[in-house]
Amino acid sequence: MPFMSDTNIHDAAMHRTTAHPNPTHRCAVFMTRVVAVVALLLGLGLALWSGHARATEGEGDVTLQTHFWVDESGTKGIADVVALPPNSFQPMATFRAFQLDGTALWMRLEPPRLDARQRWHLMLSAAAFTDEASLYSRDPNGAWREQRSGDHLPVSQWDHPGQTPVFALDPQGAGPVWLRVVNAPAPTSPRLLLLTENSLQDMRYWTFLMIGGYLGFGLLVFFLGWVHARLYADRVFIAYCCYVACMLGFQAAFTGVGGLFFWRHSAWWNDVAPAVFMLWLTASGIWFVREVCAVSRYHRGVDRFVLGWSVFGLLYAVVYVAWMSPTAFLVLNVYGLLSVLLSFSLCIWTWRLGETYAGWMALGFLPVHLGYPFPALRSAGILPDSWATQYAVLIGSAIEIPLLLYILHRRAKDFNENRARLRAIDSTEPLTGLTIVPVLHLRLRDALRRARRYGHPCGLVLVELTNHGEIVAREGREAGDRALVVAASRLSAVVREVDTVSRIADTRFAVLVEGPLRPEELKLLAQHIVAKGLERVPALPAGLPLRFRLVSATLSDTADTTDEPVDEILLLERLNTSLDRMAADPRRVVRHLSPSVPART
Repeated sequence: MPFMSDTNIHDAAMHRTTAHPNPTHRCAVFMTRVVAVVALLLGLGLALWSGHARATEGEGDVTLQTHFWVDESGTKGIADVVALPPNSFQPMATFRAFQLDGTALWMRLEPPRLDARQRWHLMLSAAAFTDEASLYSRDPNGAWREQRSGDHLPVSQWDHPGQTPVFALDPQGAGPVWLRVVNAPAPTSPRLLLLTENSLQDMRYWTFLMIGGYLGFGLLVFFLGWVHARLYADRVFIAYCCYVACMLGFQAAFTGVGGLFFWRHSAWWNDVAPAVFMLWLTASGIWFVREVCAVSRYHRGVDRFVLGWSVFGLLYAVVYVAWMSPTAFLVLNVYGLLSVLLSFSLCIWTWRLGETYAGWMALGFLPVHLGYPFPALRSAGILPDSWATQYAVLIGSAIEIPLLLYILHRRAKDFNENRARLRAIDSTEPLTGLTIVPVLHLRLRDALRRARRYGHPCGLVLVELTNHGEIVAREGREAGDRALVVAASRLSAVVREVDTVSRIADTRFAVLVEGPLRPEELKLLAQHIVAKGLERVPALPAGLPLRFRLVSATLSDTADTTDEPVDEILLLERLNTSLDRMAADPRRVVRHLSPSVPART
């Protein structure tokens, strides 16, 4: 019969408690590593991206080379615009935003001399949510050629489908090209890039690589969050999964990838998706914060307000789609800004009230909160379209969502361990951590029934710590309790996990050894128990070992039926009586009862 090596369970538990860093330290270390890794990968990606964009003469940003005119009626055609006096157009001196509610922006560009051996394109950069964008140029016959794109047209019907509007340029074309831009209710700040076919493809490849990697990583995190939701049965992880799903949908819509790959035949959804996902993202984020911070535990009124705030964002998406006016757009932006402040305030407030992980949640949200001002200021018309306004939140969320998942994992693990400890209190003895006596009775009864049914004898050993009184007299009550804990750990160390060790009296223990078991194996175990007690106890003086006295019995049954009752309590009384009688002969420390001790009485 194999026995475990000597291990002090109590000491090991104390070691585990002190050796591992606390959750706060683990969270800090993990967050630092994740931020460093993500920053390194993003920096490498940007370096490779810029390295692959090999500039050809004539390529670059040509926005400031254009002249613009705003059609207040929004109805002028290309013939009307070309016929305008030359001084009607103003030079685009700086990057600026235009509020085009019911109006149209016309931009005139005189292309520089282009290499005829290359294919050239004009890209409306960082404008994945422009309603209408049309480029007019003359063909060799002098007729006007129109290239159309924008959210009011399905991406599948664009002349050159892409994330953002792209138009082909004839390097041998004569005269200027004219770009008409319409957008509402958000301001627009067009950026025009003149690119060759190779540069355009390189830019697309790297953009798709980075955004595709982000979406794939987000789906992986979503899956892990759902696994945690099923594993821990915690509603917080469901809120987290909703938040991640809305974040992925928002980024797909905001960057134009969704319109290009996922809903390329729906112009209506391509137009409203960024705003709808933004509202759903904000609403789910507030719900997520409410669940993590356990707001209902601290103030019922605040909890109801937060819940109503989240529901408002969910329902306002319907109102915005039906209304779509500057006022509705203003409410959307104000809701987003106030939600950022609300989420951060809730985290800090509950953290100060004792919700430990709420403080870490505030830090976890920080990357997105730092990236949020760029698209928000762009929506307000303060910042022009740029790479930062397009990808700041994406980069922030790439750092945020794994941090939040790790924080939630640590939170759930700690809470689960606490619940396990509470459950263990009902089935373990407080001092030694051993199984309580009622559980021992149940297991002993089941073992006796199995012995009767299958003919597999089991063993029962009663162990007395005989020198406990001496230890208390010499070293005090605390040393006596420590001796009981060490005795429990050494008894647990010499048996298997399927066996049961229980403290049945102040200094007396019972060991149930599951069958099948031979009497010789039980005798060997008894000798091993006595020897383990004589080993030095570090917490006690060298001349004060644990002196065990024990009685053992192999439990079998010779009954012809399995319906007869078993009486495990009477069986324990018989072994206790035998152990009490051994006190008359201090030199005898082991007694083996007859192998035929019945399993029934």
